[in-house]
Amino acid sequence: MRQRRGVPLGTVHHPVFARFYATCCGPAADARAGVARLRRELLTGATGRVIEVGAGTGLNFAHYPGTVSEVVAIEPEPTLRQVARAAAARAEVPVDLVPGVAEALPVKSEAFDTAVASLVLCSVRETRRALAELRRVLRPGGELRFFEHGRAAGRGLAAVQWSLDHTVWPLLMGGCHTGRDPLGEIRAAGFEVVRVRRLKVPEHGPTLPTSPAVLGLARRPAD
Repeated sequence: MRQRRGVPLGTVHHPVFARFYATCCGPAADARAGVARLRRELLTGATGRVIEVGAGTGLNFAHYPGTVSEVVAIEPEPTLRQVARAAAARAEVPVDLVPGVAEALPVKSEAFDTAVASLVLCSVRETRRALAELRRVLRPGGELRFFEHGRAAGRGLAAVQWSLDHTVWPLLMGGCHTGRDPLGEIRAAGFEVVRVRRLKVPEHGPTLPTSPAVLGLARRPAD
């Protein structure tokens, strides 16, 4: 893969959060919360060359279908990337794990059929720049598959999210923000939203600041 000039790779470092996440948020916890099922739904029907940004510990890797020829998984956090190597080795499709940040992807333009953003737009430093990069690396007509938590519809929870995002939450949770608007940002980046559904994660139990979510598919318009 080609690195773009002047862009440092692997610049995100959250060792405490990364160790916590790798320990507490593995496949078993993913399944209990119903998130594994949503990952399968997200990736069903994906085809061709795929770029996944913010791959974390590689929880998506087991859910890629055989219609995918290759996954280029971008993960900037070294501890998470190391854990993801084991998941990549177990995957049924080829996974190339690459250091890099979503705002400056170290790959060529229009090189991918599918892009995957899964619980990552909450923590990128510049959401619009990250989405512009995803649009750049997708071929015209290529798919963006997204599963993201974001801003609550109700005023009460939205106020809680705003308070957390402006105080302790990003510091404790590896840069995560609870109240961003991923669907609005995807549309503003020039993607055509094909389908979307709103979710509560987990579906049962208490509503958390990270519970409101969207899952769907968008396309880069054909030029």
